[in-house]
Amino acid sequence: MTLPTQKDEPTKSTLTQESILVKSNLKGDWPNIFLLLLLYIMQGVPLGIITVTPMLLQSKQNVTYKEQALFSLASWPFSLKLLWAPLVDALYIQKIGRRKSWLIPVQFLMDIVVDGWALTLLQKNNVGYASTCGSMGQVMGIMISAVSFILFTSEDFSNKYLRITHNVGGIVTVKSLFLIWGTLFTVITTLIAIFKNEKDNRLEDNHIKLNTFQSYKLLWDILNLPSVKILAIALLTMMIGFASTDSVVNLKLIDAGVPKDNIMIIQTGMYAVKIIIPVIAVKYTSGPKPISTYLNVTPFRLLCNSLFILLIYYTPELIRNNGVIDIPMYYYMILLIIQMIHDIQYNIMIVALVAFYYRISDTRFGGTYLTLLNTLSNLGMLCSKSAAIGLIDVLTFKECSFDSKNNCSTPNVQNMCKSKGGDCIVIVNGYYVETIAFTIFGIIWYFIFKNILKRLQSKSPSHWQINFQIQEFENDKNAYTMNVKT
Repeated sequence: MTLPTQKDEPTKSTLTQESILVKSNLKGDWPNIFLLLLLYIMQGVPLGIITVTPMLLQSKQNVTYKEQALFSLASWPFSLKLLWAPLVDALYIQKIGRRKSWLIPVQFLMDIVVDGWALTLLQKNNVGYASTCGSMGQVMGIMISAVSFILFTSEDFSNKYLRITHNVGGIVTVKSLFLIWGTLFTVITTLIAIFKNEKDNRLEDNHIKLNTFQSYKLLWDILNLPSVKILAIALLTMMIGFASTDSVVNLKLIDAGVPKDNIMIIQTGMYAVKIIIPVIAVKYTSGPKPISTYLNVTPFRLLCNSLFILLIYYTPELIRNNGVIDIPMYYYMILLIIQMIHDIQYNIMIVALVAFYYRISDTRFGGTYLTLLNTLSNLGMLCSKSAAIGLIDVLTFKECSFDSKNNCSTPNVQNMCKSKGGDCIVIVNGYYVETIAFTIFGIIWYFIFKNILKRLQSKSPSHWQINFQIQEFENDKNAYTMNVKT
């Protein structure tokens, strides 16, 4: 049986054969599953630190949303790993291994190269589980680092829950946490280098050895595939509808008076949900149509934006008693339920999206192809989040309580208002404005791309492959295989 050409649509027999091939069997792959999970946990640790730092800054009450938007750029280098992904495919030491040649040294330097290995580490019929490992592992790493960074360094939390007698500072310092993480990274990486063997990539199906120039040209060729062009537009814009909910809610809760420690406690409970959901979602995302799952959840997640608008609006009233912050238990229950609804939807969508990436990526160029798709979606997410945080101050309008001509637009005029006994009152809250605008954009996006993405999902594998002249390579590979056998 031959694969259809790029112009052909997949026939019924093709789809039937493909459905047979995707049946999974984890026998013999469990050690690799655990290794992937561990590597993604380590990937989540620095992400967790970046995630909770804005909460720590906001609790100081002297940081503007413009400054928070500037800090959000700290997440960008992780999503720009596309720039060196072709090097991972092109430059390596054969005796060490195609992936380990990069994994070992860069992980010692607190960076991770995992995605490309995920495509070949697991058996082909189990590759759909790589997205589950990625989602679960990153969440676990984020949870561990976030909890330790916010709660274990908090004097109030430590004295209330972790100590018998009160003391100054948290049970650990930020400096000691970095020392602990660095030591663990070093030990685990050394063990992987010694005990985990990587299979010879020259025996991988359709393996092609490219030099550095060809690898970067390959990146351009992937982007020029008609299907990838359309997908790229969708990936760069798909997260705009959820940007304010994903990036601003916790900061607005802190502004309203909800303690960051209590928010982190709720977030910790949510991490358990985030770990469990990928395991449940894999039933729906490991099949041939994971993008359908993503699209089915999208309208409900857009609707969830309105729940956060109501929550932020009523929070100041619900958490105060005669002007004093006194947060009742039922408020935390409301926050927990809304956050759980949001996180379940978010994680199902992410697992489905990544499963789609693994399904369409050309395994011959896994590191470059998969990283390109991840980079496109991550850039779309980061751009929308940075914009959402930065627009808060722009779209928020205030005035001094006793002087309507004082718009409280700068720290100087704010201090002037307060020095005369006044208060800067919010007339228009930028969070509400941008959330409504982003939600409308998300609805429009959904109706534009719904059928487009479904058609992309049903395309045959040839639509996603790069054409290379590999006859000479195949002859070399056959000769190499014969030498290995003899």
